[in-house]
Amino acid sequence: MKKITFIGAGSFGFTRNLVKDILTFPALADCEICLMDIDSTRLEYIKLAVEKIIKQGGYPAKVTATLDRAKALEGADGVVITILAGGIDVWRHDIEIPMKYGVDINVGDTRGPAGIFRAMRTTPVMLDICKDVEKYAPNAVVLNYTNPMAMLCRAMQSETKVNVTGLCHSVQGTAWMLSQWIGAPMNEITYLCAGVNHQAHYLNYKWNGKDAYPLIHKAITERAEIYNEEQVRNELYLAFGYYITESSGHNSEYNPWFRKRKDLIEKYCTHGTGWNPGLHRFILDEYLSREDTWLNEIKEYLAADEIELDRGQEYAAYIFNAVFGDNTMFEFNGNVRNFGIIDNLPHGCCVEVPVIASKNELRPIKVGSLPPALAVMNNITAGCEELAVEGSLTGNPQKIYEAICFDPLTSAVLSLEEIKQMTNEMLAKNKDYLPQFKKFTV
Repeated sequence: MKKITFIGAGSFGFTRNLVKDILTFPALADCEICLMDIDSTRLEYIKLAVEKIIKQGGYPAKVTATLDRAKALEGADGVVITILAGGIDVWRHDIEIPMKYGVDINVGDTRGPAGIFRAMRTTPVMLDICKDVEKYAPNAVVLNYTNPMAMLCRAMQSETKVNVTGLCHSVQGTAWMLSQWIGAPMNEITYLCAGVNHQAHYLNYKWNGKDAYPLIHKAITERAEIYNEEQVRNELYLAFGYYITESSGHNSEYNPWFRKRKDLIEKYCTHGTGWNPGLHRFILDEYLSREDTWLNEIKEYLAADEIELDRGQEYAAYIFNAVFGDNTMFEFNGNVRNFGIIDNLPHGCCVEVPVIASKNELRPIKVGSLPPALAVMNNITAGCEELAVEGSLTGNPQKIYEAICFDPLTSAVLSLEEIKQMTNEMLAKNKDYLPQFKKFTV
């Protein structure tokens, strides 16, 4: 019996869907699903949901739940991490303080000043988890879904011996979106995608072995509804010739071209699907409303006579099956350190590249060099992240300030002195969550 442990299992929708996928693999159908969270109420409900999946599917699996992380990790073959360090009352300031200075962030969980501070709060927790993995499950495959993906993976991969990679939905999600735009069945699409998390590009995208970029270009330039669906990403494609992975909402805040003025936000950042007018409002509206509705949604799921058990496309289940299930090889895009994988990005930075999962192994595939313009874009991101990781690990506020200074959106809006003031204000708000820091001013 294999053991798969969820750290942060109270993420109800994600955990239940991934468990559903895992149990569809015959080699994993009798595994132990071990659920761990610090919220006993959420833990109780996700255990009931997993029991429902096991019962309806007739699986020989078993489920356990615990508040004890060491107990959860003991003997685990696979570990999934999906946590949030600090609640809404803390991380809302990641958005609201920059907004006060004129830096209008949209999501803020991945990079820029908001993503950097989330990384600073989360890094000590992730390293503590990895220490427990080293002690209680040293051979486990660890899959991280927690943002900011690249900075957290970079810290874990450099400071621990854990076999960890990070997974994001954007690569397969965007590949599917593009296939819909050109009318292609997804099973006839192949691609090579590489770069850094949320800023990887499809270096090739083929339909039945033939270059599909002309069809993508035609869809974007001739169909207004498709152009408007992803205005920021489509503008990036038209400028640089390759399609980027993460949503327009995210990419508007990763670059200097779309959110530095109100007229640009109105033009590019309000009309596509999935837009938030700014997370400072999104927090107050949607996130706070979820605090009142999440339990009703869970109870509806548990009360349903039948639940859907078909396998989805989430990478984690396929990876676990490849490494310690039936060993069917599986290729995915994962976040790993750049040791000779992408030639024109910094040595040792975190990159998102194709990885082969097979028996007892995760092996990244060498990509070579990115096209020059894409390399410039990714080098700026990777450079900021390297500074931020160093600052997070050492508790050095100067490194954090330097990382934010070079953030493209921040530097498009603020002076160096204004960035220093903003950084100091954010440090002061976060001081209770930064045990690695002794000084909270630049």
